[in-house]
Amino acid sequence: MADYIHVPAGAPAVHKLDVTVDEQDFRTGSLKLIQRLRPHWKPSEVKMKMFTDGITNKLFGCYVGEAMEDMVLVRIYGHKTELFVDRDNEVKSFRVLQAHKCAPRLYCTFNNGLCYEFMQGTALDPEHIRQSQFFRLIARQLAKYHAIHAHNGWVPKSNLWLKMGKYFSLIPTEFEDTALNLRFEREVPSSRKLQEEMGWMKESLSDLGSPVVLCHNDLLCKNIIFNENGSNVKFIDYEYTGYNYQAYDIGNHFNEFAGINEVDYSCYPDKNLQMQWLRAYLEAFKEFKGQGSEVSDKEVEVLYVQVNRFALASHFFWGLWALIQAKYSTIDFDFLGYAILRFNQYFKMKPEVTALNFP
Repeated sequence: MADYIHVPAGAPAVHKLDVTVDEQDFRTGSLKLIQRLRPHWKPSEVKMKMFTDGITNKLFGCYVGEAMEDMVLVRIYGHKTELFVDRDNEVKSFRVLQAHKCAPRLYCTFNNGLCYEFMQGTALDPEHIRQSQFFRLIARQLAKYHAIHAHNGWVPKSNLWLKMGKYFSLIPTEFEDTALNLRFEREVPSSRKLQEEMGWMKESLSDLGSPVVLCHNDLLCKNIIFNENGSNVKFIDYEYTGYNYQAYDIGNHFNEFAGINEVDYSCYPDKNLQMQWLRAYLEAFKEFKGQGSEVSDKEVEVLYVQVNRFALASHFFWGLWALIQAKYSTIDFDFLGYAILRFNQYFKMKPEVTALNFP
């Protein structure tokens, strides 16, 4: 979600390789990439490990021997994801974050994906991210992203509403499968209702005073890697990275406390946990911005209201996204059911969060 991402001078160049990797026969295409990236590896000795956590793309790692330290990750873009993911923007975001030591090394892009460095550590689960030892690290790392300066004093703008409008234009009007179509008609709000809600959000959320910063925009558990040796967390997957409202990025992360495969919104953080999280975040954010680290109760309260209202926009955004995926994705996941869950939670949360008052 960015209309301008500037790659710093001196950032390593990223090679584009004219290789297409068939997701049904990924070994053949992957070995062509590996020959260029690791010419000293013998093709017959290259092992491949499939990662199955993602619901947008196919991801697997290539390595030799028993150790995986030098594993090369190969990500094949999901079917039709170019409709809603700006791949040029993703590569620029990757390079910006790498320049600020927030991302692994990007080795190359290829016709339908990219290759990057394997990050040592453990992908977190919903039960981890609510624990103090982890959430303070996550809050600090997100603050580091948000404190990255825009280029030459340029004042960034969010294109959340533009992006949402684009997604809305791509959602299906019907499904060929009769049972799927019946479920779609019964359980998904009408186009007119969705359009009304987008208008209301744009009008009410844009005026909340949340600053526009460089956001990850997709901070679900599996995108957070904990490194036990360094006692830190790093974030992966930058498809949606760009300039957006600070409160959106945090609210989006809080929504992810519910998980993906077995979604449970009773796990959404309560006010007590949120206040601890937000204070840790604001202390780190001010520190990274060179503004000390003193944070008032009022600042935390203001951010609390902003974040919980912007959590609505996150539900709506991923609801639209899931409807598009339900039409095009080849990944085995109930995208329509996920869209229904997100829209239901949006409407459930709306009266609760709009009733919150600023201090």
